[in-house]
Amino acid sequence: MQPSLFSQTPEDLAVLLEGLGEPSYRATQILEWLWQKRSASIEEMSNLPARLRDHLKENFTLRSLTPARSQGSLDSTRKFLFRLHDGRYVECVLIPASPALYGERSDRRTLCVSSQVGCAFGCKFCASGLDGFTRDLTADEIAGQVLLAEELSGEKVNNIVFMGMGEPLANLSQLLKALELITAPWGLGIGARRLTVSTSGLVPQIRKLADHPQQIRLAISLHGASDEVRDRIMPINRKWPVSELFKALRYWTERKKQTITLEYILIDDVNADLAQATLLAQRAKSVQAKVNLIPYNTVEGLPWKRPDEPRCRAFRDALVKSGIPATLRLEKGHDIDAACGQLRLKEERAERKDVT
Repeated sequence: MQPSLFSQTPEDLAVLLEGLGEPSYRATQILEWLWQKRSASIEEMSNLPARLRDHLKENFTLRSLTPARSQGSLDSTRKFLFRLHDGRYVECVLIPASPALYGERSDRRTLCVSSQVGCAFGCKFCASGLDGFTRDLTADEIAGQVLLAEELSGEKVNNIVFMGMGEPLANLSQLLKALELITAPWGLGIGARRLTVSTSGLVPQIRKLADHPQQIRLAISLHGASDEVRDRIMPINRKWPVSELFKALRYWTERKKQTITLEYILIDDVNADLAQATLLAQRAKSVQAKVNLIPYNTVEGLPWKRPDEPRCRAFRDALVKSGIPATLRLEKGHDIDAACGQLRLKEERAERKDVT
């Protein structure tokens, strides 16, 4: 497949234009059509000469994602399913702020984006890896989710979390290029401090990302404060146990100014007891982290369930009493299969059933 024009940086375009004998300012014009005017076709780029438009049409595609389905939630959360050029699907979720409950800015609109089709890491509670890993997303496919979500919702995204399908740090090269597309003034122009990369705990890549110059934020999909619990639900912990993970997090805090977030999905009879809360508080304190508690979103085909609300609140209160900043998001899209990967699974399995 031809590369997407949306994957081109000013430096890439400069090389291309020089080879074609075109003036360098054409790069600015092309990027303006792509990222500011959101052009739907190369033919629309009317201030480019016809010969250049023809060359671009012959050698590049424009967008590599198309809308497939969307779902709206009672709490205004929206989930989008996008079809990729190879017939695979990827999804993202647009989450509104809840200032009355969480102290968020009322204008915050967070988009949870995906970095892979499927996932190879096999977390036992997650829908993303149920059909295994298919492939990495390219940088333009990652950034393209933001473009399409804004167009479909009519809202400007101003906060991005890489917490959708896949493990972002397992696709580090394309992730870093996507960060450039998203943060560059010629691109989406979203500040690095408004981007959060979530990982299940790839220790070497955490260290590499810590050395990256942009002041992006880091979230850890922890979901268990002890090796015993984490081993049960997160196979990655057998390679990089909790002690190794927190060494890498201390390395991160030495190099970045932003507070680490420990993401913790509360699963009944697995990790929601007060003994885990006590240990989680100790872990968080060791790296000055905050904790985001998320009651489990039920996934069809998996046995896990969410604790009742009083138990969720008790877990949160135990952290707060220990001096740990903690939020509890009781409802964000539970009625629209908001757990990452569910909508994609339903679509791809339905298509396979139609074929057979």
